[in-house]
Amino acid sequence: MRPRCLAAAALAALAFLVTAPAVGQQAELTARQSDAVAAYDRALASFKAILAERRRQIEAKQPLPNLPGQALYLARVAVISSYKDLTDAIPSRIGKPNKFEIPPAYFDADIEPLVDEYANLFEIMEAPPAGAQNSATPFKDVVDLAVAIARAKGLSAPQAEAAGRISLGLFFAETNGKQNVRNGRSNTYMGSLQTGPSEDRNGRRKWEAIKGAIAAADPELSARDDREEARARGTDHRFNHWTAVRDGLMNAHADLFPEIPAIVKTLPDPIDQMKLFELIQIIPTPTRSALRSGNLLNYRVSDPTIMRHLRNNSVFAFGQADRARTSASFRDILGAMWLFNRKFERAMAKYAEIRAR
Repeated sequence: MRPRCLAAAALAALAFLVTAPAVGQQAELTARQSDAVAAYDRALASFKAILAERRRQIEAKQPLPNLPGQALYLARVAVISSYKDLTDAIPSRIGKPNKFEIPPAYFDADIEPLVDEYANLFEIMEAPPAGAQNSATPFKDVVDLAVAIARAKGLSAPQAEAAGRISLGLFFAETNGKQNVRNGRSNTYMGSLQTGPSEDRNGRRKWEAIKGAIAAADPELSARDDREEARARGTDHRFNHWTAVRDGLMNAHADLFPEIPAIVKTLPDPIDQMKLFELIQIIPTPTRSALRSGNLLNYRVSDPTIMRHLRNNSVFAFGQADRARTSASFRDILGAMWLFNRKFERAMAKYAEIRAR
């Protein structure tokens, strides 16, 4: 028994030597660092709890609260924010890259499964309503409609293709490329481009104004539009994929299609082009003003309401340093839209796939 006791004692001593520095390091944390650790632990526990609660409610077929995704969204923001505060306080906590392409200073790759569950729950909560009118070619529809609209607005064929690619990015940004979805965080914005009723009506009105030109240039697309219009008659047009995309693009984005040549010169990166058009969805008035300024990237916004809209759409939303911003240039804003990068990369890949056929 003696050798085994000695071996056990040796292992215990070794364990103490290995763990002692970690204990010492923990004791040496500053008050700010300790607060950051505690805040992240609380945020992570809350995120796990709300995920588990929603999963339990869904599986038990219990009624969900109004805006059932809002609490999940806020909990996810809190996790990312508190982790950024943690890595600001303790840079050594910055870990490995993650599959979501979130900067490692903002996200611990070890919690990837929690974000997968977050996405799965949103997919359930935002499922299309009964009677939603899907398309067999949802991605191609977006590109075809955008190209046709751009050509009617006077763009050349290559410039119109840029409009198609950008519009596909919007589809991924708004719904992850899922057609006819509802919205777990809003009772207003719905459908494939997440428009409100007034935006949908405005888009339909603008479409009627150019329908003749499009019919003359592309009779096949016009015939498809007639079929979809008849199919959607008497329903919410936002839950017919074709009419939702058509009206969503016409509502605001199509007005900027003529500026695509200049935008491409200023923003040669296709993903930055998509980000700019997504900003038309998030902060339309400042984005138009920035484009008119002649100095897009250096144009600054400082209105608190605009900054709040940006934060509500995951821009400058994470961590005390980002949230303390009171103004930002469009260069800053585009750079802070990293949460959209993966969506736009998927859109680029899908566009290449469509055009390769």
